Amino acid sequence: MQISSFASSILPPLVIVPLPSQKNYKGKNKIRVLVLVEILEDHRSTGAKLREEITLTIEEAREGDLCRCLQPKSYTCCKCLRERVVSLLCSKGINATLRTSKWAHTTEFPGGTHEYIEVIASTPSRKKLVSVLIEINFRDEFKMAKACKEYMEMINELPEIYIGKSQHLNAIVNIVCDAAKRSTTENKIHMGPWRKRSFMHKKWSASSSSSSSYSKSEAAASIASNTSLAATAAQVA
Repeated sequence: MQISSFASSILPPLVIVPLPSQKNYKGKNKIRVLVLVEILEDHRSTGAKLREEITLTIEEAREGDLCRCLQPKSYTCCKCLRERVVSLLCSKGINATLRTSKWAHTTEFPGGTHEYIEVIASTPSRKKLVSVLIEINFRDEFKMAKACKEYMEMINELPEIYIGKSQHLNAIVNIVCDAAKRSTTENKIHMGPWRKRSFMHKKWSASSSSSSSYSKSEAAASIASNTSLAATAAQVA
C-alpha cells in the first residue's frame, strides 16, 4: 500500500514495521494507522539510550509510596509522580525540568494549564542540545467516550508514556485529533473544543509555559524529604 505521499507531509519516508494487530485494519483507517506507526517507529529509533534511562527512572519513581499529598494513591497521583521523576533524573545528572503550559480563556477554547517534563540532552556528537518531552499519561490524553472502533484502534497504538522530540509529538497529535474529528462526525456527536488539534498542541507548547527544576543537591534533598514524609505517613496509617 502506498502511503508515502501522506506520510511525507509529516515526516520523511521510513521503513514501516507493521504491528501484529494491523492485519484487521481496513481501507483508509489502515493507511492512517500505518502512518501513525511510521511516526512512532521514527520516534522510538531516536535517543533510545536516554529513553531507556528515563523509562527506568519513571518505574523507580512509581515503586515507592512517595505521594507528597499524603494520599494512599501514589501511583495515580500524577503531579507528585512528575515531581519525583524530575528529582530522580536531576540526581542522576540529567537536565530535567517540570514545565507548566498555561493558556487564557478565549471564545474558542477554555483556559487551562498542563504539566509535563522536559529534558535537555546533547546529541551523540555533543555539538547540539535537543529538547525531549515526557508525558507520563500520553495515551490517556486522547481517550474519548463514545469513540468509534477505528479511533480506539488508533489510540491503542499510542505509548502509555511519551518520551521524545516535540516534532514527533506534534505529528502524532495532528493524526489522532483528525481521527477524533472523524469519529465524532461518524457518531453524530459534538466534538469538544478541548479535542481539537489546536487546543491539544497548547498542552505541550514551550512558548506558553513556565518551569521549575532542581539542582543535583536539591534533587537529593527532595528525594530524602519525600522518603521521610512517606515513612511518617505510613506510621500514622
